[in-house]
Amino acid sequence: DCFNPIKNFSFCSPNNEVTISDTVPRAAVLDVRKTYRWLANEAEQLGADIFVKMNIKNVIKNENGDIIGVSGVGPNGETTFHSKVVIDATGFPSTICKAMGFAPQWERFGAGAEYEMKAEYVDSDTWWLMVGQQYSPAGYAWIFPLGDNIVRIGVGVGKPESDVDPTQRLKEIIEKKLGPIKKLGELKEIEFHYGLIPNDGLSRKTVFNNLILVGDSAGQANPLVLEGIRYAIKFGRVAGRVAAEAIESGNTDEESLHPYEGNWRKEIESKIKSAGKVQDRWIGLTDEEWDKELDIIKELKSEEFLDFIKADFGLSNMIKLATHHPKLVVRQLFNIVKGKK
Repeated sequence: DCFNPIKNFSFCSPNNEVTISDTVPRAAVLDVRKTYRWLANEAEQLGADIFVKMNIKNVIKNENGDIIGVSGVGPNGETTFHSKVVIDATGFPSTICKAMGFAPQWERFGAGAEYEMKAEYVDSDTWWLMVGQQYSPAGYAWIFPLGDNIVRIGVGVGKPESDVDPTQRLKEIIEKKLGPIKKLGELKEIEFHYGLIPNDGLSRKTVFNNLILVGDSAGQANPLVLEGIRYAIKFGRVAGRVAAEAIESGNTDEESLHPYEGNWRKEIESKIKSAGKVQDRWIGLTDEEWDKELDIIKELKSEEFLDFIKADFGLSNMIKLATHHPKLVVRQLFNIVKGKK
């Protein structure tokens, strides 16, 4: 009940529309709040203490300048937490990492605005990505169904590539009922979300003495569609395991925590770099070029498309698509991407 399964993946540009379908769900729209509550409950059952409404502001260091805890303000005033290992999962702001002086502000990032809405007509098996200047000059818009006739309609804009305000653009496309939005019929707003996600690639070191960065703090984001929750879940588990093993060994220095960085880099570094090449291509497409790009995308099988959109393809997969795909246009696309520096 934390996710809604998806079988149909639809793309639209100003003058084109394609859908890639499967007989079984191969993706899902995650209800992040429900997932957080589920994770918190699981952690609590295993003995973790959960502190809510806690605003962490400061780090505590030892005489060597290494982190040994954090402090912040909560419902009962200021609270201090001492810890052998701190995991910075503070997201885009990277609060702990920055307080330690380990990282500057992200230079490239995505800004996203989203309404959760009750819709009159919803195909709960289908999500939409909408591309082209009218939706976002450096990004895309989306319709993600959550089930029970609830959808998320959003706009993401790449910064600093565009100065468009995603909130304003979102209001405009809903008012004009652009593209597939008109198929939803009457819309009723439930709530509004706004967020930022890093798009600087894997530029940060993610382990230090007594400190691990995970998720958006670590820059673990898919540059194609600027999402990263699955990386945060997957590598959050790795961070917890590595931290526990280091604490048990009695040594929590950078070297002891390095297996975490080795693990995630081996898993996704080449894939993120490959996806970054596709993003570099997409960010400069005109409406007419997007119309043609969709004709290429529709030639992909559902599993190829999902590997593509999830940034789940390494160089070997890209070479395979560039040399052996039965459709010439697909081979040409991946040869262009493969050849980018």
